[in-house]
Amino acid sequence: MTFDEILSVSLQQSAIDLNCFPEDLVSGKNRVVISKANPLARKYLTLPFACNLVSYGGNIVASVSPQFHSAASAYISRFSAWSCFETPNLHILSEAVEPLGHRICFMAEYFLPVPEKLLTAECPFKTKFLTQKDFSPLYTPEWSNALCAKRPELDEFGIGAFDGEKLVGLAACSADCYSMRQIGIDVLPEYRRLGIASALTGRLAAEVLVRGKVPFYCAAWSNIRSVRNALKSGFVPAWVEMTVKEKAFADELIR
Repeated sequence: MTFDEILSVSLQQSAIDLNCFPEDLVSGKNRVVISKANPLARKYLTLPFACNLVSYGGNIVASVSPQFHSAASAYISRFSAWSCFETPNLHILSEAVEPLGHRICFMAEYFLPVPEKLLTAECPFKTKFLTQKDFSPLYTPEWSNALCAKRPELDEFGIGAFDGEKLVGLAACSADCYSMRQIGIDVLPEYRRLGIASALTGRLAAEVLVRGKVPFYCAAWSNIRSVRNALKSGFVPAWVEMTVKEKAFADELIR
């Protein structure tokens, strides 16, 4: 796939998730749409959204439940697309949804691979291709970014780095939707800064592409180590999301 083809697949999936058209995401004009459940959406999403803002850079699509339509419309009409995702502006949206029992909960940046830039460097340790049956003993805190204990059936395959028989790094992908695979990476603290993360991430992304799927990578923009790994591995920033959730849900995460 070319990068343009990869981006097209991503836009189509975002449109499914948000209940809009792919062209809405690159139209240059902000739009508010009503969120609906869709069996083809990314499986970890809870739909319909209360309020979810997505930008691929030029404009925002806000996918909302009806009671949030007015607040979202007023907010994205007031500020530029990029500044809607930054302080102090986002406090205005937070204050608007607070009386409805919600608050801003998730903010993240998403990355897509540039095929010709994917890292092909050798890992400094021996590597092994892993399948779902290899993952069962690995649902532990050390590997919680690469694997998801809540949805183990979605963890499809991965690549492990081994120091002798010891697993020291793991990149794995989850089948979050039909056309795309999310990549997660973990490296044991004492083995970091050796090039393991980028070598595993780049190779796994290439393996996903060979299978006709689009890999994507998610990071909080404050997680500099993760963002650096995405860039070094051959990914580039593609879109950002900000999600409003119930106060009780956010409070539980804090606890």
